[in-house]
Amino acid sequence: MKHIVALLLLFINFSFGDKLGVYEKLGETVSLDIPFIDEKGKRTTLGEIMDGKPTIVTLNYYECPGICSPQLNDLALTLERLQLKENQDYKVVTVSIHDGDTIALAKQKKKNHIVSINRKFDANAWHFLIGEGNNSKKLADSIGFYYEKTVGPNGKVDYLHPAALVILSPEGKITRYLNGVDQLPFDVKMALIEASSGTVGPTIAKTLLYCFAYDAKGKTYVFAWEKIIATVMLLLVFGFFIYLALTGRKKGQQNKGEIDE
Repeated sequence: MKHIVALLLLFINFSFGDKLGVYEKLGETVSLDIPFIDEKGKRTTLGEIMDGKPTIVTLNYYECPGICSPQLNDLALTLERLQLKENQDYKVVTVSIHDGDTIALAKQKKKNHIVSINRKFDANAWHFLIGEGNNSKKLADSIGFYYEKTVGPNGKVDYLHPAALVILSPEGKITRYLNGVDQLPFDVKMALIEASSGTVGPTIAKTLLYCFAYDAKGKTYVFAWEKIIATVMLLLVFGFFIYLALTGRKKGQQNKGEIDE
């Protein structure tokens, strides 16, 4: 039995490796005093930007070759269709996790996405921030968003990270996670309405990006077979462990019955 447990733990470590992904902290409160720099070069805090309104938070970086652009493009489309009034009913904050991102990159990224919204949109409702020191990581850790920095042979820095919208109440309480790249405007609307009263809601599309990976070379999404195979193997081992436990228990009961007779 001990060997089965050890094998199960080995498969867990093999399948998931280091801590990477979204580890939910629903109901916990994010510090609103962490300082950032916005796209205009102004030093500010999350609390000042939120201004007492429910807020959508995304963590990305501005030259990401992977899921950041598709995620932010979809968010812009969602905001275009959202049946709430920006800057009155909600705010949006995008925070860079890249310690090398600049104000110029944040400004250009904001411009690109605001222009893509095909209606009159209050640009003051969506801010693009960069962090000083370790501030972006402090925010990421506080909402359970874990990523990994990578450096290529040419010295280029990239980040492995998940994609999620994190919804905060006006007081900074985490009320909802919307995982993945594509979101429905109705889901976002309901999440913001719930956040306005501090209501914590269930997660939507929990495993969407677990099964897919971004192929930067091919510039497309591919099915991550190795993750699926690892997960299936893990489930099989776990099922085998349960089977042995149940059959062992049944055999013990039979032996006991024979002795009693």
